[in-house]
Amino acid sequence: MIIETQKWKVGELAKLTGVTVRTLRYYDQIGLLSPSCYSDSGYRLYDETDLSCLQQILSLKDLGLSLEEIKTILSDESYDPAQAVSLQIDRLKENIRIQQKLLKELQNVSDLMKMQEPLTVENFTELFGVMKKSHEKYFTGRKTNMENHLDRLEDFLVRNPSPKEEKS
Repeated sequence: MIIETQKWKVGELAKLTGVTVRTLRYYDQIGLLSPSCYSDSGYRLYDETDLSCLQQILSLKDLGLSLEEIKTILSDESYDPAQAVSLQIDRLKENIRIQQKLLKELQNVSDLMKMQEPLTVENFTELFGVMKKSHEKYFTGRKTNMENHLDRLEDFLVRNPSPKEEKS
């Protein structure tokens, strides 16, 4: 008895997961997530195993890892997908805690303003501290991404010097 598993074309998988078709094709191109099989017409066909792998990729990406790092991790025999999910849960809980603290501080400032109470330096200091923590992750991630892009650009330029540089 042969059990047929559900298969999705690239567009169907994109719609199901919210990942763009372009991203799925790129993941296939770099060998990060290749479809399990192809249709007779040459369409990429993804199955439940591929769906699970995509979830792991997105979890690791959400943790701030580069695609190259993700590829290395997923190819490691000792990799445990449950650890990635656990790390993602911990990170999400911490983000929620920070956002709840920010909400509390903003509500405090709002209440003082509504009562036309003067805001103290401590009120602003506490609010700014929580706001900074809330935005820190965003800017740290952006900085890391920019540094990675600059490193890749530098590597490219070293491997491919301009004709002007080759003459000197």
